[in-house]
Amino acid sequence: MAMMARMRSLAPWFILTVGGLFVLFMVLSDSRISDVLQQQQNNIGSVNGEDITYQEFSNLLEQYRQFQTQQTGQEIPESQMEAFRDNVWETLVNQKLLQMKIKELGLTVTDEEVKDMLLGPNPPASVTQYFIDSTGTFNRSAYESAIFNPQNKEAVLQVEEQVRAELLQQKLRNQINASVLVSEDDIKQRYIDQNIRMNANYVLVDANTIPDADISFNDNDIENYYKKNKEEYKVEPQRKLKYVLFRKEATQGDSASVEKNLSQIVAKLATDTASFKTYVDIYSEQPFKKDTLSISQISPGAQDAIVNSKKGEIVGPVLTEEGYAVFKIIDNFKSKDEVVKASHILVEADPANPNSDARAMEIFNRVTSGKESFAAVAKEVSKDPGSGSRGGDLGWFGRNQMVPEFENAAFSGKIGVVQKPVKSQFGWHIIKTTGKSDNKYVVEKIVNKIEPSPTTIDQVFQNAGDFAYLADKDDFEKTAGELGYDIVETTSFTEKAKAVPGLGSSRAIIVFTFENSVGSVGPVFQVPSGYAVCMVSSIDKGGYKPLEDLKDQITSLVKREKKKEKALEIAQKIYDKVKTSSDLSLATSVYPAAKIDTADNFTTAGVVPKLGREFAFAQKAYLTEVNTISKPFSGNRGSFIIKVTKKDMFDQTSYSIQKNTIRDNILNQKKNTMFNNWLTQVKEESSIEDLRHLFYR
Repeated sequence: MAMMARMRSLAPWFILTVGGLFVLFMVLSDSRISDVLQQQQNNIGSVNGEDITYQEFSNLLEQYRQFQTQQTGQEIPESQMEAFRDNVWETLVNQKLLQMKIKELGLTVTDEEVKDMLLGPNPPASVTQYFIDSTGTFNRSAYESAIFNPQNKEAVLQVEEQVRAELLQQKLRNQINASVLVSEDDIKQRYIDQNIRMNANYVLVDANTIPDADISFNDNDIENYYKKNKEEYKVEPQRKLKYVLFRKEATQGDSASVEKNLSQIVAKLATDTASFKTYVDIYSEQPFKKDTLSISQISPGAQDAIVNSKKGEIVGPVLTEEGYAVFKIIDNFKSKDEVVKASHILVEADPANPNSDARAMEIFNRVTSGKESFAAVAKEVSKDPGSGSRGGDLGWFGRNQMVPEFENAAFSGKIGVVQKPVKSQFGWHIIKTTGKSDNKYVVEKIVNKIEPSPTTIDQVFQNAGDFAYLADKDDFEKTAGELGYDIVETTSFTEKAKAVPGLGSSRAIIVFTFENSVGSVGPVFQVPSGYAVCMVSSIDKGGYKPLEDLKDQITSLVKREKKKEKALEIAQKIYDKVKTSSDLSLATSVYPAAKIDTADNFTTAGVVPKLGREFAFAQKAYLTEVNTISKPFSGNRGSFIIKVTKKDMFDQTSYSIQKNTIRDNILNQKKNTMFNNWLTQVKEESSIEDLRHLFYR
């Protein structure tokens, strides 16, 4: 009612606006402007002024969707479609940008180059993959027969265009990566990182062991640290949103509809001669399978119904954690695995009160007096909130699922008899065993998830649209309050964010946020959990965080630096003590808190056993001769003195064998990094319009 009241209050404005638009449409209907408007509505975005039509994007989206389905054997869930569309959009934008750069640079591929690629010694893998025989070998004869077969003319023309595009992109990559070089030092360092292993003894003067009283610093030190490291405190422009989220959640009506549909299927099964498997294949959202289960392995919602069923009987529909399910009992048989069903009331034990069992006995007397039901008392007093709300019911369970005291009482108890309180680590339990079984069941099932129906989703979208309309014409927060909607404010995020805090992946919301001013209300945006209506709530233009806001943080960092300096001074004193004797154990006589330890089998890559990432330690070890004590040096944790006890020799023969492979790996890594950085810069410098939010909901 509140929504309709607000709509009526804005009705005069709405009528005038719609009336004006109608007149405008009539005026424009015979003009070229209407064609322009219609054309704009068909465009889902643009890249540097080049339009991307909805049809172009949807075709590519469907192509990738089919490929994904073929690869995984599963359809993409609706909850993941937004992120999937984002990935396809990024791919399409990248393709457009690359095509533009190829044209800008005047890159071309001749027919002869395409022919050489197709008929040369190494045809592209994108084509040859279709001519791999059962042994995994490329069948050159079959490939060439297909290429030269006149009946394949159209297909070959498509392949040629594909190869032409690949060659053009390769030429572009080559031009971008022309400056990438790999030096001899690069190759040698990579070989050393991968192959030279070392052992070392060391002394660590951990900066954390230095007392605060042993260091001193002042405001000048803090200010100098801030100036020296100012770039670390640069903040990108950030914004915040306030939003109302309309979740796509199944209603009670949706649940009832699923139950009704399955009830109709059960009715058909009663008279149909078709197998249950046939119905599973047609109606179930899970593939057919036959399971052998104890009752404790069956969904709680179906347990009692199955326990009371007979062989050949159809059970359901019953509500389970998977949705509504229909079971067919193929067989049941005795097993060695007994399970029980029990209820309990949990009473807290007071360690300070030796008579704390009195409260438990009082409750026990209540439930055995015949005046009150076990379930009612459990709901009133049980300290186990889960089972308490269900009248104490714990369902079915097997051995080793409960604490021993509880398990022994439950399995030894008589059905329907309330036992005297039993104590465990959780408190006092008043237990009633309500069922026992050693049966196992062979079952088949039909499962239908309970999901929001199209009607429900349309209603959720309509509610979001109504709110967006009202919030845009009036006050966002006031409107939400009147309609009883919760408002959530995001944390700050940048324009380069991958997701909106609290809402998930939505490039459209991020674009809206950074293209509008504070107070602007957006249209309805689809997000993974439903629909969101957003308002820009805060704008931070960025810059450098002021020193006054960082003083506590920088004080801690300066203190850390001073302690590391002090640790180096102490390490120098230790070095002076041990350098002659090479006996690192003397370190504690200089500084009792010094740590003496060993690190084995580490490389120059930087990860040192017991120390973690200590690049300075690893590099110093490589540069220090075996059985020689190094001079003190600083690392991440403090200051070190090391004595290398073992170091692999540099194997020139092994290096020569691996050299070319290492060079190729480094070169490829550098080229990929160079190209990706270049493409990122191109995108940042381009004008990219994303209007997908107008087409998808």
